[in-house]
Amino acid sequence: MPSLRETCPAKVEEILRRFPQKPSAAIPLLYLAWETYGYISEEAMIETADILGTTPATIQGIATFYTMFPMNKRGKYHIEICQNISCHLVGAQDLTKRIENKLGIRCGECTGDGRFSLAKAECLAGCSWGPCLHINGKEYLQLTPEKAAEILDSLLRL
Repeated sequence: MPSLRETCPAKVEEILRRFPQKPSAAIPLLYLAWETYGYISEEAMIETADILGTTPATIQGIATFYTMFPMNKRGKYHIEICQNISCHLVGAQDLTKRIENKLGIRCGECTGDGRFSLAKAECLAGCSWGPCLHINGKEYLQLTPEKAAEILDSLLRL
């Protein structure tokens, strides 16, 4: 994977100009890596640390603190399953297990063919209609494990 400085040197320089206090540029650089690669790779964190003159551990701490930064490669269909208490109480765990079994991956992973990735979400704002999930941002509400399997079957046929 080419580095950020190789892929988009002008954007890196622009961020560094906007944030002359180097630590302040950590999140914009991580966001740039996310935009560029679709997730925050270990290599991107190491490069960000190098650019900012800090340690990879510091950058990893920032990247993992904000759960919105994806740390794994995403599939063509990115599935986020709500794990908030409202969805949890009405079956989010059963939904998660069914999807994991159907796709053969666990939350945080991507299928070998790159079609599906699965992640837990803290809250998808569907508390009255749980359990819910998003697939590439499209909302699915009041799901059962069976309904989720039907949705996945329809995507597998595409």
